[in-house]
Amino acid sequence: MTDAPLVLVRRDRDVVTVSINNPARLNCLSTPVMHAFIDAVAGLQHDPDLADLDPAKVRTFITLVHRMSQTLRDLPVPTIARVNGFCLGAGLEVMAACDLHIASDNAVFGMPEVKIGLPSVVEAALLPQLIGWGRAKLLLYTAMSIDARRALDWGLVEQVVPQSDLDRALVEWLDAIVESGPRAIRLQKELIREWEAMPVNDAIQAGVRSIVRAYETDEPRRRVAEAIMRLQARKP
Repeated sequence: MTDAPLVLVRRDRDVVTVSINNPARLNCLSTPVMHAFIDAVAGLQHDPDLADLDPAKVRTFITLVHRMSQTLRDLPVPTIARVNGFCLGAGLEVMAACDLHIASDNAVFGMPEVKIGLPSVVEAALLPQLIGWGRAKLLLYTAMSIDARRALDWGLVEQVVPQSDLDRALVEWLDAIVESGPRAIRLQKELIREWEAMPVNDAIQAGVRSIVRAYETDEPRRRVAEAIMRLQARKP
């Protein structure tokens, strides 16, 4: 009898769902889980405890956390974090690396590292751009946990729904993305990544370059024509 895979990959039409499958350990990000996750997500482009670690091992471990997050950021299509239950420490960092974030109303978020004598590092650096410096400092200095409603109020997640509605709400987002122009979606994610590191004037010029690239294919013309036809069909 073989062990269940630590990461599940499910394909449904144009959507790929990558899920951590380690319920016995509350889906904690162990080294094998992170390796499996990195391999699973990186492969899409082509089709434990910290207290026990010495300085050399901790560098390896935390680098894996970063690689896991960076793999999501580097994926050329949007990624959505689906949060159900606890999302703490490295789990929250991986969530922050996703483009969009949806949570059930029983979700709990926090960065508890300082309580065990460690700073929060790597993708914790993404938190200020999501929730602002003051709230990020509050999480990092106090190790406090916040519930889903506060996470929504702070901008850590974009939507909170009852647990029973989580998958339905996620599918609504997925359908909206899949129905959009596939090249446009890729260009948009690439542009957003550029915006993150640019002053406003440079970001505007990057946008000009991006929209010019969009017209290198017939996708804009074709989809505009289709949209006009749909509107004409709805006219009384």
